Amino acid sequence: MSGTVLVLGGRSEIGLAVAKRLVSGDTRRFVLAARPGTDLIVQVGELRAAGAETVDTAEFDADDLAAHGPFLEKMAAAYGPLETIVLAFGILGDQARAERDSAHAAAIVHTDYVAQVGVLTHAANLLRAQGHGNLVVFSSVAGVRVRRANYVYGSAKAGLDGFACGLADALHGSGVHLLLVRPGFVIGRMTEGMSPAPFSSTPDQVAEATVAALRRRRGVVWVPAVLRPVFFGMRLLPRAIWRRMPR
Repeated sequence: MSGTVLVLGGRSEIGLAVAKRLVSGDTRRFVLAARPGTDLIVQVGELRAAGAETVDTAEFDADDLAAHGPFLEKMAAAYGPLETIVLAFGILGDQARAERDSAHAAAIVHTDYVAQVGVLTHAANLLRAQGHGNLVVFSSVAGVRVRRANYVYGSAKAGLDGFACGLADALHGSGVHLLLVRPGFVIGRMTEGMSPAPFSSTPDQVAEATVAALRRRRGVVWVPAVLRPVFFGMRLLPRAIWRRMPR
């Protein structure tokens, strides 16, 4: 790989872990983009310590749909070619609150689905015109079969998963590669205070599997891999049992 790695969600533990593992060969320039006012000093320092020659930061508000196109064009003009764009932003939200508060439910879906669709559409067009590049999209097993316990977040991930699969097919033969990552429960800042689910992983484990799959030009990777057969079986569970499944 060569060119610039752009991480949208520069404070993300998984996004930073992926970036660290991409520091090799000709890939030495990175841009960490996060919401306006976000302090990225620690993340920049960690990436430089990993061997990155150049680490810049940029302000990026994922929920501002109108700004996506101009932002990516600015990044391409300043740091192009963009070799890999990692979509690492997102929110878990509060399921109990979302069931009472429609605005909160809509905010979760907006950030985790609508904003991702907007960014992916602009990014795909940019990389098509460039003639090459990689898109890394983080779905979740929560979207493979949506559970009652977290159906707002799960439904957003289900939509994102479907969109990314379709976009990957549309990009076939264009020189642009899309990797869809389906992690299970990730033990980290986003899930702090929650009891880990079976087959949990850490941000580093997700990043390791992601970069390995990216280098092999795979289309989909489950993290950990055992979740693929597990969820094949879970799709067959009767709905009366499924609705009682925990997060």
